[in-house]
Amino acid sequence: MAKEKLNTRAAGIVALAIMLSRVLGLARELIFAGLFGAGRGMDAYITAYRAPNLLRDLFAEGALSVAFVTVFSKLGVEKSYEAAWELARKMATLVLVFMSAVTLLGIIFAPALISVLAPGFDAEKSAFAVELTRIMFPFILMVSLAALVMGMLNSRNIFGVPALASSFYNLGSIFGGVTMAWLIDPTFGPRALIGMAIGTLMGGFLQLAVQIPSLKKVGFTFHFDFGWRDAQVKRVVWLMLPAVIAASAVQVNVMVNSIFASYLGDGAVSWLAYAFRLMQLPLGIFGVAVATVTLPAVSKIAAGGDMAHFRETLAKAIRLALFLTLPATVGLVLLGDQIIGLIYQRGKFTLNDTLQTGGALKFYAAGLMAYACIKVLSPAFYALDRRWTPMTVSFVSIGLNIFLNWQLTFRLGMGHRGLALSTGISAIANFLLLYFFMRRAAGGMETLKVLGSFAKILVAAAGLAAVCLLGCEWLAPWLGAPSLVDRIWSLLAIIGAGGAVYFALCALLRVDEARDAVSLIKRKINRRAIAPPGA
Repeated sequence: MAKEKLNTRAAGIVALAIMLSRVLGLARELIFAGLFGAGRGMDAYITAYRAPNLLRDLFAEGALSVAFVTVFSKLGVEKSYEAAWELARKMATLVLVFMSAVTLLGIIFAPALISVLAPGFDAEKSAFAVELTRIMFPFILMVSLAALVMGMLNSRNIFGVPALASSFYNLGSIFGGVTMAWLIDPTFGPRALIGMAIGTLMGGFLQLAVQIPSLKKVGFTFHFDFGWRDAQVKRVVWLMLPAVIAASAVQVNVMVNSIFASYLGDGAVSWLAYAFRLMQLPLGIFGVAVATVTLPAVSKIAAGGDMAHFRETLAKAIRLALFLTLPATVGLVLLGDQIIGLIYQRGKFTLNDTLQTGGALKFYAAGLMAYACIKVLSPAFYALDRRWTPMTVSFVSIGLNIFLNWQLTFRLGMGHRGLALSTGISAIANFLLLYFFMRRAAGGMETLKVLGSFAKILVAAAGLAAVCLLGCEWLAPWLGAPSLVDRIWSLLAIIGAGGAVYFALCALLRVDEARDAVSLIKRKINRRAIAPPGA
């Protein structure tokens, strides 16, 4: 069997596709901010969306994707891809039936759900959140099927189309949502958010539909198969159970933050949501891209029993995640207010909203590198059949977050900023515990090499930070100018100069990941240079 490698090129393709999706997601948030601001209506919408979105992150794009890709990839190696497709048909049938039942229950018990998610809302605000929840709950069914399809395609080394699928979700939710919102209320008052909720369903349908042609090309044909007693189906389900809890740490912590924020008055839920969305932009582009490519690779390596290669691949993925997310962390901490003001501050989104959201973003960003590494490390435990470890670590992380929420928000008076900080600290603790247990499970993790690489990129990040600080001082008149053009070019100038300094220092310090990126760019240039006309 050919030696499985961490496909850096595939990670780049996925990163570009996810970047497009995140940019469109940011555009979606920009539209929400401009049309609806950060008040009562948006608090209700964000809370209503959180219920199906939490299930999506846990079951669909979290546990289901991790468990299915792990078993599907190993089955393709150990037996045949015909056996893997048979498993896929059984899982698709199971997901369709189970998630339909979950959707129905979500619609019926929406009032109880909102009372748990936002106990601090008044009666009117809660009633509107319930109405929006009932509209959006079928979203979980569509994205669960989309996640299953994505897992099949990723396992066959097709990454681009699945990564682009979420862009179609954003396109559907933007254009469909704005159109429906305008039809319901042309003035875009709070009731227009019902149209945006309908747009969410349109986006979920597109996310599934756009992947179907690629699935057919790789040989999958669907028919109902209720053979759920199959041993491989049981493997997926048993992997999912701890994976649901393990993958839940970040999302449950965000949900807990929302519960605490519901007691902090109008706007707090929205400020946290806008900040978390910005923090997830680099996380989605880099962390998810590296994790998406790593999981099939380490699953196949684990199936072959080559632990030295397993450690090497996983350590390289962690180094790559750190290399890509550290500069984003520095940028969000030092330039967060300027970025939020440029993106969101218009229409009903005020200067106060910018400052409050920026305060939360700085503390969320503290955990960005940890979030990215968790996405790489946590699924690897399932490849080693140690599914209970991430689950146990998640319990510790959630408990720590609840304790810190209470201490920082209410006892120390940090408000919604304390909620963001507690989430970042909990993510760091989660990563460190996962890393410790993975070292024991894999017999090492090339820790000295990881630390050496991290020390080098810290030096490069210091150069980036210096550029950001000097740029903010020198370009202050343009960063705060009334002209949108002045604010854009001055902010882009700082980001561009900082990124160039960071990359140059990494290359000078011989950071392997920087050399990989340079080699990839050179190959692209050389390939185009020698290609015949019309190639």
